[in-house]
Amino acid sequence: MTSSFDGIGFGYRPRAVYACDPSRSRGRFYPEPESPTRTPFQRDRDRIIHSTAFRRLKHKTQVFIAHEGDHYRTRLTHTIEVSQIARALARALSVDEDLAEAIALVHDFGHTPFGHTGEDALDEMMAPWGGFDHNAQSLRIVTRVERRYAEFDGLNLSWETLEGLVKHNGPLVDSEGRALKDPVPATILNFSSLFDLELGKFASIEAQAAAIADDIAYNTHDIDDGLRSGLLTLDMLEDVALPGGILAQVRERYPALDPVRTGHELMRRQITAMVEDVITNSRANLAALAPNSLQDVHDAGQTIVTFSDEMAALEKELKAFLYANLYRHPDVMAVRRNADQIVRDLFGRYFANPRDMPEGWREGLDRADERIKARDVGDFIAGMTDTYAVKEHRRLFDRTPELG
Repeated sequence: MTSSFDGIGFGYRPRAVYACDPSRSRGRFYPEPESPTRTPFQRDRDRIIHSTAFRRLKHKTQVFIAHEGDHYRTRLTHTIEVSQIARALARALSVDEDLAEAIALVHDFGHTPFGHTGEDALDEMMAPWGGFDHNAQSLRIVTRVERRYAEFDGLNLSWETLEGLVKHNGPLVDSEGRALKDPVPATILNFSSLFDLELGKFASIEAQAAAIADDIAYNTHDIDDGLRSGLLTLDMLEDVALPGGILAQVRERYPALDPVRTGHELMRRQITAMVEDVITNSRANLAALAPNSLQDVHDAGQTIVTFSDEMAALEKELKAFLYANLYRHPDVMAVRRNADQIVRDLFGRYFANPRDMPEGWREGLDRADERIKARDVGDFIAGMTDTYAVKEHRRLFDRTPELG
């Protein structure tokens, strides 16, 4: 790319041969002139940050409902933490930091209000019409639901960002096109038939970095929120190998440190340990595979950006601990039951009476095919923040369940 801005350093810099090169992007679904001041991946990142869906993340649940406390993570703060870790990993592996950041920033766009509780409820309500999947919903948002631009719906992101969004956790189909796990959502299949995302191949190193950054962020910061809530204690962590070992080191070095600072010291050291493990192990994987191109990464037949076997075992144990002691804690489950009811009530009401939806959503739905109506109602509810969902429920029903 040449322009009057050449030489200023807008991201066209040396990177590894297996990295995504912005100067060789596969382009956008709707062709657009290139920016003279930004690479395609920087442009994607900017579009993501300026979108409505990104702003809504600030009032969507991570673990604790936002109004339960000012300092708990929301989807937005979690997303920012993921993007920081993704950039660090991308930098260490000599790939495109901007693309890794863009994928990290967009990866949770499809989450409903009330976290996985809302997703599970919406999936059950929409089961007769294909169900609901938050990853497919993220793709739907950036290719259709966002309406900001004069010439197209969605954000018209580059192929590389869309591929990373859809496949950051690995291929979706085998070489014969058969689903590897759950059936591939129609949203993904239909879009890929028009703009081939190569669903049977592995995603870029940048996308893999964003995926494992997500694991590192929530495995650490959910502990932090659990400690803040009182549902977890430092003593409970002593018997969990990863945080327990770090906690012992902190207490030995700082025996008089107060519990709050001890917790923060634990968190930062755990992030460092996990990030450094990923960097070391991923570099070893790259050395063994010796990819000479981005295509070699796509065809590698394995995820390259991974924990070591030892760290993977520690992380699995930590996840099991969090599931049993935090995510399934009776106090959390009580809130989840009420949130579940709110989502189910809203879907049932809107599906039966589309005119209860705001202008811009309800037009023509009372005469629409059930599948179209269900999907549009799902779009509307999935885009809600926690606070808006509660507000709508109070508007439409005589009694709204309490959320804490």
